Amino acid sequence: MKRQIEVSLPSNTTLIGLGADTGFVGANIVILSATNVVMRNLSVEAPVDFFSTWSPDDGDGAWNARFDAVSSVTSDHLWIDHVRLTDGRFPDSEAPIGPNGKPANRHDGLLDLKDGTDYVTVSNSKLYNHDKTMLLGSGDEHVDKDGGKLRVSYIGNHLENIQQRGPRVRFGKVHVLNNYFVASTEHPQYPMISEGQGGNSYFLGAGYESRIFSERNAFVYTGPGADESIMVSSYNGHRFKDIGSWFNGEEADLNAVAQASFEQNRAEALAEAEFNGEPAPDWTGWDFSTDVGWDPADAYNYKAFATPQAVRNHALHFTGPGVLTVKQ
Repeated sequence: MKRQIEVSLPSNTTLIGLGADTGFVGANIVILSATNVVMRNLSVEAPVDFFSTWSPDDGDGAWNARFDAVSSVTSDHLWIDHVRLTDGRFPDSEAPIGPNGKPANRHDGLLDLKDGTDYVTVSNSKLYNHDKTMLLGSGDEHVDKDGGKLRVSYIGNHLENIQQRGPRVRFGKVHVLNNYFVASTEHPQYPMISEGQGGNSYFLGAGYESRIFSERNAFVYTGPGADESIMVSSYNGHRFKDIGSWFNGEEADLNAVAQASFEQNRAEALAEAEFNGEPAPDWTGWDFSTDVGWDPADAYNYKAFATPQAVRNHALHFTGPGVLTVKQ
């Protein structure tokens, strides 16, 4: 499968689509040890791994597929703009049921950045109908590869029914600005059930040593039991800052949601360590803070949309392929 579906983008490459439907179906686009790569105006339907494997030690057990739609490994200075990424014709809900009673998830990430990838902007793009959407950093133990790297900006994107990882960050300094997040507890194929409801879905994931600066994002979450905990979950991450975001059109306190998630996660880890008679993880000794140690305004100039209506309008009319005029 790897030989058949992998598309490798080398350094100093611009890949641009000529029209709204230009792109790839079932491809694994890999940016490996490259610099100065641009992807614009493209549609990518995620590849299907027909041989995904069951991992009994992954949480309470999980199916894991191998291939991402787009992945970057040890690359830098990337711009991904006006792309569309989705499972498309092959939703996970239609995968066969495994012997464990769970559908055999056939997709991995939509857009994963790993192993020291650095200086990336993902902008004006549409990501929808997917589970493991965007991962930064592939393990808490990879400080040698990812420490001081994974500096990424997510600006003006439309993310809908993504179930998790919008993004999930380890180590990185990440700016999440003016993105439009949409979900429902009742979606027939990709329902998002928040941790507050006993599920595992979330939009922003604050992982180990992450420093997320969230700014003026609009979250829309509907259906029975929809609650604000869907906005952000802590996965050992204790530094998170939000300014001016909204939940269902009203001002939201993402900082309080992130702190509550971190403190619950820490309490559970401490209790587990005590029960097993083992040392507690290092991060359980840290306190939650909104001091992320950096400010995107010191890195580049930008102007944010100031209302949830403006964020929504941009997402609905100015994201994904087909918006740009590309001349041959």
